[in-house]
Amino acid sequence: STREAFKNGFKGFCSVFVTAAFAFAGTELVGLAAAEAEDPRKTLPKATKQVFYRIAIFYILSLFILGLILPSDNEDLLGASGANTKASPFVLAIQEAGISGLPSVFNAVITLSVISVANSATFASTRTLQALAMNRMAPSFLKYVDPQGRPLWCIILQLVFGLLAFINEANVGTQVFTWLLSLSALNNLFVWASICLSHIRFRRGWAAQGHTLDELPFKAQFGVIGSYIGFFLNMVALAATFYVSLFPIGSPPNAEAFFTTFLSAPIAIALYAFWKIKSRGGPGLYVRSHQMDVLTGLREFNPEILDMEKKQKWGIRDMPARLYHAIFI
Repeated sequence: STREAFKNGFKGFCSVFVTAAFAFAGTELVGLAAAEAEDPRKTLPKATKQVFYRIAIFYILSLFILGLILPSDNEDLLGASGANTKASPFVLAIQEAGISGLPSVFNAVITLSVISVANSATFASTRTLQALAMNRMAPSFLKYVDPQGRPLWCIILQLVFGLLAFINEANVGTQVFTWLLSLSALNNLFVWASICLSHIRFRRGWAAQGHTLDELPFKAQFGVIGSYIGFFLNMVALAATFYVSLFPIGSPPNAEAFFTTFLSAPIAIALYAFWKIKSRGGPGLYVRSHQMDVLTGLREFNPEILDMEKKQKWGIRDMPARLYHAIFI
């Protein structure tokens, strides 16, 4: 039967990690935005909970329903290429429900989503470039911030790179789109692996320097164990992507297929090696726990206020508000 659980077997399962990583990219912006939040102690927990439940509902649940509606061998799905939305499973599912005019509506939704993504990507990339420049890891002119707090040179550089989107209109647009997708998507696995590893190292350095968890205004719900699991799963995804890049589906091993899917890995390794050489090794491969700077940028907060908020009493009449508070706030 062509409707097996895993299309193209184990290789088919491994091949979707890159696309899935691209779809889930951006959730790390919650932590980046926290640096500019007025009261991150309150806004960060609220934002992280909302992100988690939005992913569970709008990503996982919707994809599960689509998997029940559309078979994997649907011929219309084979028309997907580049940014074409006519073969979108969402479009096909609603068309089967007899709703007319859906492709135009869905294109409008895609357009609004792209604008939203472009807005958040501009915020994230410009702040990251400016921070790199402040730490002498990027050209110094990127440090400039105007009186309104906007890193203008970073914004200009980011917008110039955004013009690459017009390459999709060229004859080789589909191929370039695939390269850019793989480059950015695989990088998300490196980003989240580094986030998990950074959290593990931070907590170890925090404890090594005599601090306690009570001093932290926000703690990850799954603690260090969650970061260990996240790091492990990211490594598994990278290994699976490496495997399917080395042995592509339906063809023998070849350099073009490998670098099309796994180009981000050698770039990340090259950038790390370049910085270590440029900084003459810096503190070595990593900073030891007792040498970590865990206090720079730390905001003052009163632990007693946090304890009072946790001890807030809820009555039976407050059950709906308590449920909403537990999930979203």
